[in-house]
Amino acid sequence: MSMKIRLARGGSKKRPFYRIVAADSRMPRDGRFIEKLGTYNPLLPKDSEDRVKMDMDRIQHWLGHGAQPTDRIARMLEAAGVLPKTERNNPKKAELGTKAKERLEAKEAKSEEVPAEEAAAEAPAEEAAAEAPAEEEDAGDSKEVAAN
Repeated sequence: MSMKIRLARGGSKKRPFYRIVAADSRMPRDGRFIEKLGTYNPLLPKDSEDRVKMDMDRIQHWLGHGAQPTDRIARMLEAAGVLPKTERNNPKKAELGTKAKERLEAKEAKSEEVPAEEAAAEAPAEEAAAEAPAEEEDAGDSKEVAAN
């Protein structure tokens, strides 16, 4: 029998309240369970003590007997310090969306155009600066020739 520690939903419409239960994985979500291990009320503030209540001794018992916690329960147990924290990998989260990619490409294209224009503007200025000292040297040579 495959055991799960999972949430069973209760409460009314738009007002969820969950029981943390140990149940056979083949049973319905809100169906038959073996033991109630705690409660979870998502409507309470995150720092409230009553938001998550768990019977840690019984949870340890069921984990020792091979019960597998669901993802949400595993996170709650990690926060409580019962389970070691696992590294989660979500490579899609790191990727940029299509609009963000387009904005980035447009920004890069603009930044490439601006330095090209600046370089084009600087090149004639450098050539003019290089020609000006050369002319002064030529003028200095002619003065020397005139002085001799």
